[in-house]
Amino acid sequence: QVQLVESGGGLVQPGGSLRLSCAASGSIFSINAMNWYRQAPGKERELVAGITSGGSTSYADSVKGRFTISRDNADNTVYLQMNSLKPEDTAAYYCAATSYGLGVQETLYDYWGQGTQVTVSS
Repeated sequence: QVQLVESGGGLVQPGGSLRLSCAASGSIFSINAMNWYRQAPGKERELVAGITSGGSTSYADSVKGRFTISRDNADNTVYLQMNSLKPEDTAAYYCAATSYGLGVQETLYDYWGQGTQVTVSS
């Protein structure tokens, strides 16, 4: 089993920045790709960014150039640096982990965190 705990959410003004963290524990040797997803009220969950254990990354078009995903394998933590935040970035952000690589369907992500709320508002 793998446990994922997100932190770092909060209220920020448009144009501001936040850094989310996702700390993994347990059977972490089984993890390859880790993704950040988000879900706004009344909307479907969407993939924001992903990173493999080797450092390959992918991003949703809506966050390219503004968000950066990174991973510290020594600390078993994945980060999401979010800059130039917009009101439409408001959502609950979740991290998820899989033993597969990037690009697999969401159903193959076996482990999920509890989420952290990001609110972008003036």
